[in-house]
Amino acid sequence: MALADRSPHTGAADTAAPQAPRRASFGDHVRAYVALSKPRVIELLLITTIPVMFVAAGGIPPLWTAVATLLFGTMSAASANAMNCYIDRDIDREMRRTRQRPGAMDLVTPRGALTYGLVLAVGSTVGFAVLVNWLSAALSVFAILFYIFVYTMLLKRRTAQNVVWGGIAGCMPVLIGWAAVTNGLSWAPFVLFLVVFFWTPPHTWALAMRYREDYAAAKVPMLPVVASDRRVLLECVLYSWATVVVSLIFWPVAGTTWFYGVVALVLGALLVGQAHRLLSRSMAGVTGARLKTMGFFHLSNAYLALLFVAVTVDPLIANLLG
Repeated sequence: MALADRSPHTGAADTAAPQAPRRASFGDHVRAYVALSKPRVIELLLITTIPVMFVAAGGIPPLWTAVATLLFGTMSAASANAMNCYIDRDIDREMRRTRQRPGAMDLVTPRGALTYGLVLAVGSTVGFAVLVNWLSAALSVFAILFYIFVYTMLLKRRTAQNVVWGGIAGCMPVLIGWAAVTNGLSWAPFVLFLVVFFWTPPHTWALAMRYREDYAAAKVPMLPVVASDRRVLLECVLYSWATVVVSLIFWPVAGTTWFYGVVALVLGALLVGQAHRLLSRSMAGVTGARLKTMGFFHLSNAYLALLFVAVTVDPLIANLLG
């Protein structure tokens, strides 16, 4: 897993003494491989893993199970992200948002990125199987394979529905967290799975509208590249409504208290309201950067985080209420 050395361009005259290239330090290697793992994406996945373990346990989950699940879940997600960077290094170089990634900048060799991803995939699978259970291991493997072969290799460069169906991989931590605690599955985690599934497209499209030119340059047919603002925002409204409806279905299915229900209602109203405001602005003729879709993107981040905080806290409240 070699980290490519980089020589700084000095711009000096030909008569100037050549400078010796700076050799990459151990810290450079570590930072490059951490970046290859996309830690901010992993944070989002862990936000959905931890809360569902509280619901599955009916309170605080066993400490060792929680720690092991988070550790191997992080490794699993990092493996998929690293192999995604390996496959997409060509288009990453074309996009402002991704051209600083280690693979695009040749800070990590293609062989190094692929090896790193494979090692993490094997390590996370073995860890889940030996220290958690086989069901969580199988779900983790499915998530990795789906993200690499279905989303990255099949859908991403071919269809505007890429993030709709490719988002299934990002829903898997909910099932993995539940399986880690119960060694089984039930309707409750599948409802939360659907919450993440319906939440993913509008969240991603809001970002893609901001970087539409990047995706177009990389020939990635994200919906904002191939459709009008109005069409994209209409779908954002529909998916936002679906997200909120499914989040409320979790209330009776999981038998949560009033606390979760109230939080889901308030957060849902904010999410749907902002989606409708964007659509209204588009219908009024506002276009491009003036739509300010990144506001919806950040709100959707907060929505998911706070909703799953409510998922975490609710079983603790239920225990206190007796």
